[in-house]
Parts: sequence; structure tokens; C-alpha cells
Amino acid sequence: MPVTVVRFNLVARGASPAELSARYRAALAMAVYADDRGITTVQTEEHHGVPDDWLPAPFAFAGAVLGATRRLTVTVSAMIGPLYDPLRLAEEIAVLDLLSGGRLVTVAGIGYRPEEYERAGVDFAERGRLQDELLDTLLKAWTGEEFTYRGRTVRVTPRPYSEPHPPLLVGGSSRAAARRAARFGLPFFPSAHLPELEAYYKARLAEYGTSGWMMMPSAETSLLHLAENPEQAWARYGRHFLHEARTYASWQPAGARSAVRSAAATVEELCAEGVYRIVTPEECLALERGTYVLHPLAGGMPVDEGWRSLQLFAERVLPRLGE
Repeated sequence: MPVTVVRFNLVARGASPAELSARYRAALAMAVYADDRGITTVQTEEHHGVPDDWLPAPFAFAGAVLGATRRLTVTVSAMIGPLYDPLRLAEEIAVLDLLSGGRLVTVAGIGYRPEEYERAGVDFAERGRLQDELLDTLLKAWTGEEFTYRGRTVRVTPRPYSEPHPPLLVGGSSRAAARRAARFGLPFFPSAHLPELEAYYKARLAEYGTSGWMMMPSAETSLLHLAENPEQAWARYGRHFLHEARTYASWQPAGARSAVRSAAATVEELCAEGVYRIVTPEECLALERGTYVLHPLAGGMPVDEGWRSLQLFAERVLPRLGE
């Protein structure tokens, strides 16, 4: 059965607190609906200090989703590891792992926006060292045993539900990220389809004597929106996708590699690119892919339109994916 994902970043341009609250509650209701219909994953992410209220607290949102659902996995992809206190994060993930029965998956990245580090008072140049410390601390903390942390002996409780530890992947698009994943014996999740990193990661696993696996995004990754009339939907709602695409493009440094990287400057260019796709249910069924990523509230999309997209997928696509 294909992997089916509903992605949320809770962007809301110019929303009042009341409107933003309604949007968060709608996202939670969508997650419950997705769980009831058999969608496999809710994915969320993390950014800070963004004027349009990009979600800054993915674990708080993940906890709400996990508490309201029964089966689906919630993936935080990705958290910005060096911005967290390692001991506190170990506790929070352990609690969410216990509450959910192991349904939280964390992808640890280091981010790419220096302004987020400056805002948090963290040295951007130290991000690699801080990420190493974070991963080392999490893995030791989740054993329930005493270990040395910054010169003192500590023990973290409670122990998590999952064995040997809560699902934890290393994200990134560089050799340094692949090397870090191999050194810690953790799965590696590249930020794009980067087959050249697979051999490097496997070689580093052999070098360090560790074991791991790689979750490679597909060569063609599209964020999907379903509509009865895609042309009309592009005309009405394309500006929301363009806003998100342009925001991501403004953040990413030269040479950055991302599964959703866009160079579009207009809605027409974005439509032609294929990074965001609006398709009918029938067109969605004709796609040859193992993963379907829906983004019902992309870029401040009206909630009603997000619901229409999600319901079209759940009612007219999902039941036929196994045929």
C-alpha cells in the first residue's frame, strides 16, 4: 500500500489570533479525519520568526495530533536540532513516544537560516558540533542509564516506549549529514533525491561499524492538491502555493538541494514546474508513485478548500490505491 501523507505548516498570512486558532483546530480535525480514513502519516515542520506564522513548535502540534488519533504516524520533518536543549528534548520525545505507543518520528536537521540561530542566541558556526551533542545526548538519555552530560552525571526519565529508542532519523543534503547519521548508526533522510549520497552513507556505515538505512525521497516529489477543475483551482488558489514556494526559495542558500525547491516567480511558472500539482481524483490515481503528499492548507489556503482537497483524496482516491 502506498504511503499517504498530509502535511501541515500552519502558514496563515495576515491572520488574527482568532483566525489562526481556527486554522490550528481545522488542521487537528483534518488529522483526525485522515486517521479515520486510513491515511498513514501527518508531517509537520519547524521555522521561527516568520511573519506569516509558520509553525515554530512542531512537537506541541505533534502531541495534539497524536492525542487525537489512533493509528497514523506523526513525522516532525525536520526539527532544527541545535536550537533545542538536549535533555529537555529527550524528555519531551520520550513522553510523546509513551503517549502515542511509538507513533512519533523525528527527523533531526540543522536548518539553513542563520537568522533563526541569531534569534535564539545560538552560534550558527557551531551547528555541527551542537547537532552531534544533541544526537549523542538523546541516544544516551533514552537508555534510562546515567551518563555524563557537560561535565555532570545525569539520568533522564521516563524511559520511552519504543525499543531501542524512539524513531530518530538524521536529515540533510550533505556528506556531513550522511557521515553524522552513519557515525551514530541512525537512518539517513536526505532532503531531496540524492542517490550520490547513498554509496557515501553506506561506506561510512562500514567505516564506523554501524548499521542504518536510507529513506530516499523519490526523484519526482510533488505536493498534491485535489480539485474537480484544476485549471480553475490554479486561478483561484495558485497564489497560496506561490507564496510558499517563494518563501522557501528566499530562505535557501545557493546550491541548496530540496525536494520542493522552486524557481517560479509566477503562478503560471509554478503550475508548469510540477513541484506543486493540482489534479483531479482520476489524474491522481494515474500517477505512478509510492508516496502521496497532500498539502491541504499550503501557503494560507482557505480552510474550506483544504477540506475539499482532503476529502476528494480520502473518498475517491484512497479506496482505490490498492487495486
